[in-house]
Amino acid sequence: MAKPALPSRTRAPRARLAPPAWLTAGLRPQPTPVPWPAVARASIALAAPLAVGFATGQTTYGALVSMGALSGVIGDTADAYRMRVFNIAVPQLFGALGVTLGALVFDQGWLAVAVLTLVALVSGMISSIGAVASVSGLLLLLNAVVGAGLPMPDPWWKAPLLLTLGGVVVLVLTLLGWPLRGGAPERAAVAGTYRAIAELFEAAGTDAYDEKRQAVTASLNQSYDLVLGRRARQHGRAPTLVRLLAQLNVVIPILEAAPAAHFAARRFHRPLPPEIPAAVRDLADAVETGRTGTPELRLPEARRPSEKAVDAAVRYAATVVHKAEPRAYNVDDRLGRPAALRVRVRRAARGVLLSGASWRYGLRLALCIGLAQALVSLIAVPRSYWVALTVTFVMKPDFGSVFSRAVLRAFGTAGGLLVAAPILAVLPRGWWDVPVMLVLAALIPAFSAKGYAFQTAAITPVILLLSDLLNHQGFHLVLPRLYDSLIGCAIALVAGYLLWPESWHTRVADRLADAVADTAAYVELAFGNGAGGGARAGADGGDQGARHRARRKLYRDMSTVRSEFQRALTEPPPAGDLAAAWWPLAIAVERIVDATTAARIRVDHGAPAPHPTEVAVVERQLRELAEGLRSSEVLVEVRADLGGDEDGVLAPLRQEVRAARAIATPAPDTAASAPDTGSSAPPAPARDGGGAP
Repeated sequence: MAKPALPSRTRAPRARLAPPAWLTAGLRPQPTPVPWPAVARASIALAAPLAVGFATGQTTYGALVSMGALSGVIGDTADAYRMRVFNIAVPQLFGALGVTLGALVFDQGWLAVAVLTLVALVSGMISSIGAVASVSGLLLLLNAVVGAGLPMPDPWWKAPLLLTLGGVVVLVLTLLGWPLRGGAPERAAVAGTYRAIAELFEAAGTDAYDEKRQAVTASLNQSYDLVLGRRARQHGRAPTLVRLLAQLNVVIPILEAAPAAHFAARRFHRPLPPEIPAAVRDLADAVETGRTGTPELRLPEARRPSEKAVDAAVRYAATVVHKAEPRAYNVDDRLGRPAALRVRVRRAARGVLLSGASWRYGLRLALCIGLAQALVSLIAVPRSYWVALTVTFVMKPDFGSVFSRAVLRAFGTAGGLLVAAPILAVLPRGWWDVPVMLVLAALIPAFSAKGYAFQTAAITPVILLLSDLLNHQGFHLVLPRLYDSLIGCAIALVAGYLLWPESWHTRVADRLADAVADTAAYVELAFGNGAGGGARAGADGGDQGARHRARRKLYRDMSTVRSEFQRALTEPPPAGDLAAAWWPLAIAVERIVDATTAARIRVDHGAPAPHPTEVAVVERQLRELAEGLRSSEVLVEVRADLGGDEDGVLAPLRQEVRAARAIATPAPDTAASAPDTGSSAPPAPARDGGGAP
């Protein structure tokens, strides 16, 4: 892999001494605002049970309720209230089952090893279903480990009941605002999508367009997930949901017009008139405040096809946004209505049982937990549950790279122990723990948004304080906690990472190949039936709906690819360097989708339609590129001969396809002179090496 070219000789020694970006990326806090409502809920939910426990003389019971509240705080990640009920309540049931199983094998030696290994297998497999299942799997294993490592009160049902009660406390505090802010998260999300599109229009024709489009994709995904998530739990056509869905659906024509506006602005070196993003922002305000009435639009005169597309889309959106009561039967779900709950459960169960990836991850997690428990059964390790606890957190599949999480876990635990040590050494156990918990609990949501290492540093002293209230061993186990964490990280690195090549080989090539093949199908869908048919061919409702769904699926898939890049870029070489080399192609694929949409929109608004032969050539080139990606470990430059009308509607699309096929991994002696094409940077700090179009 090519080595990076240094900007100057004077900076070379400093560059050699600086730690690599893949190691330090997770130690930089993310610039996110502090979620003050979550901070207040966490403080009350964890400190109040302790106060009640001290007041009633039941310290152990109070600590267990606070421990359950900690699980609820970790799982409270949704925005919509209905989804938060689901996200908090369901994992608590799995947590109660986990602590019951763990308590039954407490101090049972090899029986505990076998049971926890089996629980780890199940936990790992169900974690692949989705976000709620992932948290449920985490709490199932986490509480099983705690139950097997700490003495629980008799009879057996008290511990799960108290832990569940802690989750109920978090749920009650969360739902206090529901009567006043019932639909506010959904409205804010939809309004945020409009504002993101306004920023996209402002960036049309500039290098910032790609970044703004990615922000729009993320915002639109979140909005549809929130609105359709409520629809999945509310079978009727509630007026508020109908209106939100209608307002969200009319975003799609605006979003489809944006690429046409971008290519036109870049071609004619003229940004969009400021009236257009201003009008879209006004629509965002109307969505958020529920404003209705006759819209007042001051848009410039539209002359070119791209301008006509933007004008028509914004005017249509203004009509729908300001309409008080959209007709329920005329509101379609552009991404498809969610299936019934029993259907989704059946699909999820079938996917878990028949998925090779699900079994492989379950076996990886089971191996690591089995080794951790076997180790502490053979060697006297004080408070041995901490080793398996560390493995559980590090090996979560949807939390990022196992390697980087192991490193960040070690740093975060060390930081958390520095906080916990003086608390355990100076303050006696008693009422002092209540104000201390108020402060420590507030740090969990505040630090969780900053990164995994910061979240670990916040959670570690809370867990130590709560567990010390259960077995009263105090300051003397602070250093053993660090040793246990390092042992758990080492087990995860060796048994959960190095022994599984798929964990340190990126899947970027396969994901990109699928995205390129889907892009070829999108080109065929956009022009295969419409070529030669002009605007009339693309105006059919069924074809247009299919195009909307295909395009949205492509951008969702590319969001997944971007997440894979985010994970891969935190891996040590060579995996991270290879991922960085693939990044320009991911940008190129997104631009191809934009160029296809822009061409279709121009045809819909009066531009001459392309010849079927031109469409077939572009489609064939994309399919060849997809096949090449599946059969190659590195990027290989392929020069594409794409003839056609250079003034025609497909000219920008052919240009983007040429750029995608011309991407190659530079040789070591040409790395320093590789051309800069202006592609957006990867979603993490730049890596050494990499290819350029």
